[in-house]
Amino acid sequence: METFRFSVVIEKDESGYYVFCPEFQGCYSQGSTYEEALDNIRDAICLHIGDRISCGEVMICHTTLGGYTQYDQ
Repeated sequence: METFRFSVVIEKDESGYYVFCPEFQGCYSQGSTYEEALDNIRDAICLHIGDRISCGEVMICHTTLGGYTQYDQ
């Protein structure tokens, strides 16, 4: 199983948490709690990657400093 790491940005607002992955345009989610937002962005990243792979796109990996979420394929 191959493991990828992607940075995520989590912002708190009055209705909960908003989270996005800068490496993937349009890959974002939200949650009522920090943990829920993090779980939801993991799911969104997995769906995004699965869709890209099924379309035959090559995953290009690079290193970014900061917080990460992990995707296991």
